[in-house]
Amino acid sequence: MRPVTTRPIPRVLSIAGTDPTGGAGLHADLKSILAAGGYGMGVVTALVAQNTQGVRSVHVPPIEFLTQQLDSVSDDIGIDAIKIGMLGNAEIAHTVAQWLERIDAPVVLDPVMVATSGHRLLDSEAEEVVTELAREATIITPNLPELSVLCGKELTTAEDALHAAQEFAAESQTLVVVKGGHLSGPEAGNWLVSADSVLAHTPSPRISTKNTHGTGCSLSAALATKLAQSGSPEAALEWSTRWLHDAIAAADHLDVGKGNGPIDHGVWLR
Repeated sequence: MRPVTTRPIPRVLSIAGTDPTGGAGLHADLKSILAAGGYGMGVVTALVAQNTQGVRSVHVPPIEFLTQQLDSVSDDIGIDAIKIGMLGNAEIAHTVAQWLERIDAPVVLDPVMVATSGHRLLDSEAEEVVTELAREATIITPNLPELSVLCGKELTTAEDALHAAQEFAAESQTLVVVKGGHLSGPEAGNWLVSADSVLAHTPSPRISTKNTHGTGCSLSAALATKLAQSGSPEAALEWSTRWLHDAIAAADHLDVGKGNGPIDHGVWLR
């Protein structure tokens, strides 16, 4: 597992796609890193034309430009944690994986493979590369459909998800966050699972709102920041889960967009 070096203000790099409305992707990551007490940096994998009602188009810059972005950060600035989100295709995933071989910082991977709706976001080749990348991460934060892809089995209950996560953690020597928000019922907390056991569970009551755009991006970015700040995956998950609950609870007051709006990343800062 990658070493974790703690800093009061960790320097956290997000590698992700964009969201011009600010609710998800790199834009949400930077807000989450700031809210968690870190200094955020960003490398763009894809330029996404989207809003709260859906994605309109995706532009992928040349792979050489991705490499230049990654090198420009790591050649100059110490990196205390990395959050990886949307990779988009196998070539991007390969490029990020090769760059990571030179970096010692802990990695939180949000394996953007399957939308909550069940729509597959990657082709089979890209899914294989992201699955291999997950084995190199410190912590992965899949939604339930993504965990199903990683484990090769359909998961519908918390018990199934926890058991599958423990199997994947044992095989890959990583930690897995099982997110209760993608399960049914009044409980929407998160579990941290290792190869040996469930290390922690932070309960969180489910909130009735349509404004949950970017929750997965935001949780993983906050988690990476708090991991680099505290050195404790358990403490990082507890802080991130509680912050995310309050950010969702305050989301309706933002009045952003006509569709599924963003969470309020700044709720605790205010």
